[in-house]
Amino acid sequence: MASEIKKLERRKKARTKLNELASKEEHVLVIHYSCESFYDRPEGQTPRVTSIAVRNYESGQTTSFSIHKIAELEHVPFSEIDQNYDKLESEMLREFYEFMKLHSSHYWVHWNMRDINYGFPALEHRFKILGGEPFILDESKKVDLSRALIALYTNGYAAHPRIVSLMEMNHITAKDLLDGQGEADAFENKEFVKLHQSTLRKVDVFCNFLGRTLDGSLVTRSTWWEMNGGSIKAVGEFISNNWIFTLLVGLVGLAAGIYTFF
Repeated sequence: MASEIKKLERRKKARTKLNELASKEEHVLVIHYSCESFYDRPEGQTPRVTSIAVRNYESGQTTSFSIHKIAELEHVPFSEIDQNYDKLESEMLREFYEFMKLHSSHYWVHWNMRDINYGFPALEHRFKILGGEPFILDESKKVDLSRALIALYTNGYAAHPRIVSLMEMNHITAKDLLDGQGEADAFENKEFVKLHQSTLRKVDVFCNFLGRTLDGSLVTRSTWWEMNGGSIKAVGEFISNNWIFTLLVGLVGLAAGIYTFF
């Protein structure tokens, strides 16, 4: 169980980072991508990336990258897309990394894009497999909104699946949005436009979450005590873990008692 002081430190760190984003909204990008299912892969290979969407938080301008858009530009017939996946995915990722390099000074807000299964490392690995050299974004520019919300509102701020629960609590429509399995199924069924629309919708939803978090209007199921009780407990934890402070408090109390006696 994490100490209350550690939880308080994480909350303070998350709030500081979010305040930084609020002061530089024009330099905040929100990213999401869709891919094949990363389950049911007995050989352990990373799933193919199918579409990526990046939205500027302030302007709402969205730049997207997708296999079916590249196929259209390369004049690859729809019926032959699956025969050219490697070529199309490689070109899509090349365009994406050119964009990332041009915007490397921006903050990139994401939702759980942390590991080789799903995240920036997975995108990098896919491009390497296809013969490319990915641009490596500095870790200080990556902001995991999902972890920030846990730090701010506690682990129970929304029921699982959290994205859907948070949308329902904040009355955000789920139009065009697919869950992870839905996106994987859309890829298997070659429903590339449907898949891309879901990717675009999710960056819109994450921008909505971010905006409500920054202005304090995000509705969660966390109570005031759950969010602030830890601060009170942290004081007691600090006192119990710092014998010098406890001794000083005791001496002050003793002095006050002697003064009152005389």
